[in-house]
Amino acid sequence: MTAELVRGQNHPLPHTRLEIRVTAGAPVLACATLGGAGGTVPGAEWIVHPGAPALPGIEVSRRAAPGLRFHIDLDAMPERVERVHVLLALPEGVGGPDRFGATAAPFAAVTSTDGTEIAGFTLTGLDTESAVVALELYRRRGAWKVRAVGQGYAGGLAELFGDQGLPRAGALAAGIQETAARHLAGAVQAPLPGAPDPAPRAAPQPRAPEPQDRPGTVPAQQPAPQSGTGAGGAVGYAHPGRRASAPPAPPPAAAEPAPGSPPRPVAGDATGWTMDERLYNQVWGMFEDLARTTAAYRGAMDFAESRMDQELDRVLADPRNRVGGAGDSAREAVRARHDQLADRAREALDRDLAQLTAESEVVEPALPPAYARWDSPVWQGYRVPMELPMALRLGDVHLPERPDLRIPMLVRLPLERGLWIDSGRSGSEAALMTDGSRLRGLAMDTAVGLAARLLAVHPPAGFTVQVIDPAGSGAAQLAPLTASGVLDEPPAAGAGGVAAVLAKLTRRVDLVQMAVRAGTPESLPPELDTAEQLLIVNDFPHGFDDRAVTQLRYLADEGPAVGVHLLMVADREDASGYGPVLDPLWRSLLRITPLPDDHLQDPWVGHAWTYESPVVPAGSRVLTDILGQVAEARRSWPH
Repeated sequence: MTAELVRGQNHPLPHTRLEIRVTAGAPVLACATLGGAGGTVPGAEWIVHPGAPALPGIEVSRRAAPGLRFHIDLDAMPERVERVHVLLALPEGVGGPDRFGATAAPFAAVTSTDGTEIAGFTLTGLDTESAVVALELYRRRGAWKVRAVGQGYAGGLAELFGDQGLPRAGALAAGIQETAARHLAGAVQAPLPGAPDPAPRAAPQPRAPEPQDRPGTVPAQQPAPQSGTGAGGAVGYAHPGRRASAPPAPPPAAAEPAPGSPPRPVAGDATGWTMDERLYNQVWGMFEDLARTTAAYRGAMDFAESRMDQELDRVLADPRNRVGGAGDSAREAVRARHDQLADRAREALDRDLAQLTAESEVVEPALPPAYARWDSPVWQGYRVPMELPMALRLGDVHLPERPDLRIPMLVRLPLERGLWIDSGRSGSEAALMTDGSRLRGLAMDTAVGLAARLLAVHPPAGFTVQVIDPAGSGAAQLAPLTASGVLDEPPAAGAGGVAAVLAKLTRRVDLVQMAVRAGTPESLPPELDTAEQLLIVNDFPHGFDDRAVTQLRYLADEGPAVGVHLLMVADREDASGYGPVLDPLWRSLLRITPLPDDHLQDPWVGHAWTYESPVVPAGSRVLTDILGQVAEARRSWPH
């Protein structure tokens, strides 16, 4: 399965002969620089560009176009080359956009020579920049990896080359631009097969003043992810690499704000080819805004505290200030300066949080079912969809500076990693104060709610849920699934049931993997269920022997790539008898909790985000009604 990278994330390269395919909303030109271990480029002869499109191991497109390809053979690279920077730039003087913020975000896909995608990266967050380092390929312990960079330069190629230490960077950039302009004037390039229409997208409406530039995602995302957090891993902020067949409609126009006031927020004012994509990008933009705003506030407060400590030390170091009124006056002046800095920081934070709150109040009611809370009116008009949405809401996250400002936690579909719902009394204070049996019940309620969401957002018969409940302890919580008829089989019980379900899913993974690798999907047995599969496991490790544990680990590792996903409800302490053998399993799953817990960490500034699971309102029939519609659609759908 393709890895959708976020800025700063890396991914191993399983092949050394590669293509990098770039699609954009306007013509761009391709360059690459080759450097040593420190990233230094020795000279202009180590750059490939439209005027000199080939060096040993790499070749780039000669013309600027909305669709480009880099051809790379890492084995053919000179030994001294340790890093390859993939660069994109907008042509100058040809009448096109002069900044990336005025066109669609470029998308770069790293593929094998047979076209299989290895990793993708959407370069979001660009504004005034006209050149960008998109990707970095680098050696690490004899193997090659790719890193998503996304570093833009408002000064264009000249500033970029200067940053890489190249002499006469301005003249070099001008020569490349002149060559690209001649080629662009001499021919019209067709986009790559499957690329979007190169017509530029409409620029989004102005956003509220931001304390810092938005770094670009996801997505969760971004999430994106991904840096670890010990307890449960990082939030996955994966950003979409979607390509559409038509340019997006312009976002709705905002009403004219009063003079001097910030622009009024508008739902769907982010870039994207569909409203779903625009809302997805806007939600993760709000997440990034909150992360950066809070980081700026915390940094300002730390600075104020540090400055006060230093000034107090200097005051106390002067013997004349140790007695009498002079010392008191000096200390009061130091504290007054500290309070002034703190008040200024808080004022900026309050202003930015107020704007984010206003945006949340506009965006939340506009979210489609896949992104919406259970109490949203959008569920009242729910109909079983005919196509898969791009993401799913797993819950909400917030920071202690503004607990009531909750940002939807969205993850891309299909799921790229399994979920572990922690039923143990560890982590948060709320979990420690909750009875163990109640906590296990809440964990199963969370699992059933997430399973219902997954069923609700998939097309009919496109998603199948299976349940392992060895002792039957989750029967009460599983009632919405069992009573509605959305389960093809009752929950598996006992060691025999565990073995049967795991054997069936393991065989499915094996068969699909072999068919995919052989390029013969038609060879799959006709009775094989090719729908996406979700396996809910309750009360692990009860009913599991060593063979079953091994199969479970195999499903967690290999299943997502071929449509088998794992949702475990477990207390890690219960499985401590297996020792470190289960550590890879826990690390491969995204830990979420039935009660609020601040265990999730973002990959940009390292905030500890508090996660809250989606809760069905007390007395609401939304879950029952939705599952009833899903069950009816599954029964009437032709098989």
